[in-house]
Amino acid sequence: MIRSDRDGDYLILTIDRPDKAGALTHAMLAELAGPAEDARDAKLLILTGTGRVFSAGADLDAARAGLATDPVWERLSGALAACRGMTIAALNGTVAGGALGMVLACDLRIAVVQAKIFYPVMRLGFLPQPSDVPRMVRLIGPARTGMILMAGQKVDAETALSWGLIDRIVDDADLLRTARELGQDVCAASAAHAAAIKQMITAA
Repeated sequence: MIRSDRDGDYLILTIDRPDKAGALTHAMLAELAGPAEDARDAKLLILTGTGRVFSAGADLDAARAGLATDPVWERLSGALAACRGMTIAALNGTVAGGALGMVLACDLRIAVVQAKIFYPVMRLGFLPQPSDVPRMVRLIGPARTGMILMAGQKVDAETALSWGLIDRIVDDADLLRTARELGQDVCAASAAHAAAIKQMITAA
């Protein structure tokens, strides 16, 4: 259900569970976190999914069994944030709930036009993962973060782009090609140079 494909300087991690809308189990989150940790020095890491939904968040049965508050979510987002190269979330469709954490931890976010973003923690009675809120606030500010987390708003791709929650809208067929193109300069540079520039950005 998780594919890990290495091609030269870049790694593609794919959530491949289209029959369940990319719903995540503990094992799947660990399968994402492990390669992300191992690829800390990869020049380009692309995170994507299959089907019409990137991820609906936690698998419902797993959430009821405690996954919603499991530290594996923070392990994954922390691994992505610690990558020294560029990380890109290529959203093939809607992202919901805790799955948004890994997306927020990436450097860039691109999405197909039909994608929607929501995080229904208020309605479901859970707290968001600790690192998700400051990352979202840095991107879109406190009021818009409240629109998503407190008012439970589903944000479409056009609105997400205007807010700065995503960085580009692309056609379905161009999603991975665009992600690779955005990483071309990083892949052509030395890993140390890419890491130095990223450090300057994250420290700003």
